[in-house]
Amino acid sequence: MALENRIDSLKKQHARLDQMLRAEEARAGGDEIAIHRLKQQKLAVKDQIEFLLHGAREAA
Repeated sequence: MALENRIDSLKKQHARLDQMLRAEEARAGGDEIAIHRLKQQKLAVKDQIEFLLHGAREAA
């Protein structure tokens, strides 16, 4: 159950980062550094989700 909660939390964080990224990209003169950081954070969260999902499949 704790694993499912962690994955759900990470998915919500990923969605928030995606929303922030889209807003920054849509903004006129969007901050390229902020966009790059958001992309990195989003990818790191995705990697965490995949790691947890892969590990959960192996344990099952």
